[in-house]
Amino acid sequence: MRKEYLMTPGPTPVPSEVLLAQAKPMIHHRAPIYTEIILEVLDDLKYVFQTKNDIIMFASSGTGGMESAVVNLFSPGDKVLVASTGNFGERWVKISGAYGLDVVKLDYEWGEKANPQDIADALAKDQDIKGVLTTHSETSTGVTNDIKTIGKIVAGYKAVLVVDAISGLGACELKTDEWKCDVVISGSQKALMTPPGLAFTSVSDKAWAVVEKSTLPKFYFDYKTSRDALHKDQPQSPFTPAVSTIVGLGEALKLIKKETLEKVLERHAVLAKACRAGVHALGLELFGASDEMANSVTAIKAPEGIDGQAVVKTLRVKYGITIAGGQGRIKGKIFRIGHCGYYDKFDIVSVMAGLEMALKDLGYPVEMGAAVGAAAEVLYEGISVLS
Repeated sequence: MRKEYLMTPGPTPVPSEVLLAQAKPMIHHRAPIYTEIILEVLDDLKYVFQTKNDIIMFASSGTGGMESAVVNLFSPGDKVLVASTGNFGERWVKISGAYGLDVVKLDYEWGEKANPQDIADALAKDQDIKGVLTTHSETSTGVTNDIKTIGKIVAGYKAVLVVDAISGLGACELKTDEWKCDVVISGSQKALMTPPGLAFTSVSDKAWAVVEKSTLPKFYFDYKTSRDALHKDQPQSPFTPAVSTIVGLGEALKLIKKETLEKVLERHAVLAKACRAGVHALGLELFGASDEMANSVTAIKAPEGIDGQAVVKTLRVKYGITIAGGQGRIKGKIFRIGHCGYYDKFDIVSVMAGLEMALKDLGYPVEMGAAVGAAAEVLYEGISVLS
């Protein structure tokens, strides 16, 4: 018998309650029952986003949500500042370039965090910057940026702060309103424990004022079209939504509210700490500026002489555990273990055991049980949070 384990930072495992909800008979998206569902889902999303702002939802990947922010906030030739710390920071650069924006790039080594002072200096130097685009949890490197400080800085300028929180929301602390985030983007397939296919953006009053001035072409991703549909007497989606996925998301959000967001974030912190403890026990190094807030994914340097992709392949093919490899310029140099969303203590124990076996297969000296034991100690200490 073979059991498969999904330990990537997205897509992530889906609870049975969500899967069963998606299997319910189809409903029509113009019927009153759909209005009830979408209003509850959007209200529960506000709880997770920690916002009172409107939340716009699209049937798309998180990248669609990122593109929606660019086309709704800016006009051709507008200058934007991108603080890029990894592959998904680079995505901001590519999307902005595709729409003819003037991109000022703060380019950090992958594995480093964005320096808020660099953003402050750039805004003070150039008053023409209309937006600051950055990443909350940079999934490709395991780094979480200091959005709280960045938000405080950007709030003092006309520029809007746009945050990719696709893997961070629900796993790492993010207080949308309190931290002055103007647009926050997330997706269904990571800490929100739902299959891929939904993107969400929260939009502040400051951002809505900018939306009114945007001249970039948009149709499906038009924020005003979505807002108008949600503010009708019978709120609905402007176009055919991903009905079954939204129904499933509703169940996932109920699970989060039942656990409470505070407990969810504490659970992610314990799982991440346990994963890092196991990695250190094997004599492996974490990649980059890992800290206690990088709770959605752990990025690990491949040992000298071992291809990180070989670690990923061995775990998947021989042991049925799917983790993620490095992306872009660090492909083969690292591997990544996800722990955002529907994960618990024994998922971490299992992946540590598999990692020990895979590394031993690849010729790395392993003291069997070292990673499992170190992770288990942390999990035992945090059992009250995980129960």
